[in-house]
Amino acid sequence: MSPTGSATAAGAPAAVRDGDPLVIAHRGASAYAPENTLAAIDLARDMGFTWVENDVQRTKDGELVVLHDDSLARTTDVEQRFPGRAPWKVADFTAAEIATLDAGGWFGDKWAGARVPTLEQYLNRVDRNHQKLLLEIKKPELYPGIERDTLRVLGEEGWLDRRHVAGRLVIQSFSAATVKAVHQRRPDITTGFLGTPAVGDLPSYAAFTDQINPAHTTLTADYVAAVHRLKGAHGKPLRVNTWTVNDAVGAVRADGFGVDGIITNNPDVVREAVR
Repeated sequence: MSPTGSATAAGAPAAVRDGDPLVIAHRGASAYAPENTLAAIDLARDMGFTWVENDVQRTKDGELVVLHDDSLARTTDVEQRFPGRAPWKVADFTAAEIATLDAGGWFGDKWAGARVPTLEQYLNRVDRNHQKLLLEIKKPELYPGIERDTLRVLGEEGWLDRRHVAGRLVIQSFSAATVKAVHQRRPDITTGFLGTPAVGDLPSYAAFTDQINPAHTTLTADYVAAVHRLKGAHGKPLRVNTWTVNDAVGAVRADGFGVDGIITNNPDVVREAVR
């Protein structure tokens, strides 16, 4: 998204929410380690957070990698390594080239040498950590067919079995067409739409998604209640996971609106605020 806890992916509405909202580590524990790296999800694990969020893009040669921006410039040393290849778009580099980049040094010397993980590497680490994944298909308009590719890699890495699909995986996107495509190909997968559709449009979204995941700046208690009144694609009340809440005041506010989950760079701060 631009800008722990555990629970079943399509649990109860906030009015009967059991306990605190789910806390989801945005791009891993990205306030404390370089975002979308294996180090960031390892740190989230060490901090006690089960759910992590990531972003998926596609390389020139068709490999899926975990990176938020469609350019490599902000979070790697690509400008120094490949100075003549501006604007350093992910889609203009091969997976082998991206694998040579430092994706941690920009965040601090301690993290120098961290790499941009492939989706395969990322899934394997999340599994090893016994974590759960909120996977965002990023900029699908740049990568025709990325929905199919994402499902293929998930399947190859064992993430489309009953155990993962039932409670360890959610796929989301800002693109309604992408969420629909995932739902059509694998209707058993829990999906989320990133955004704040008009209340009158919510029933049409409920036909193909299980979550409405809006920016916290767009939230009101009435909107959250309107979402919760509807049942999603799997016949359970729609959930609301809001992003990106990084301070205690914002966390308390979102919790007061009745959200089901809070996506945050600072999961420890949010966890403490909503206890």
